[in-house]
Amino acid sequence: MITVHFVSIANDGARHQTSVQTLPGHSLMDAASDAGIEGIAADCGGLLTCATCHVIVNEGWLEQLPPASTDEQAMLDFTAVPHNKNSRLSCQIQLTQALDGLTVALPATQY
Repeated sequence: MITVHFVSIANDGARHQTSVQTLPGHSLMDAASDAGIEGIAADCGGLLTCATCHVIVNEGWLEQLPPASTDEQAMLDFTAVPHNKNSRLSCQIQLTQALDGLTVALPATQY
């Protein structure tokens, strides 16, 4: 099993972390959707035709991921919250045992 951590910031500034366990081979988006994580809309179901599964990868984990494809980079231009160098689409992150403990922040909104 792989554990991934989703961090969100409430309107009052409080930080909330939810941890999810999943099997290798799932996408980060699927793990979030299966666990009912609020903040990952995943409108296109992982087809890379929307940007509603935007996450911000914690600095220490970014180098563990393969680089974003050209298509993913282009789709990041459509995120509701401005993207940064740590932004990724969770549908494009395939979970492996090497990503056990991965931590990502959720943007304030996906719309």
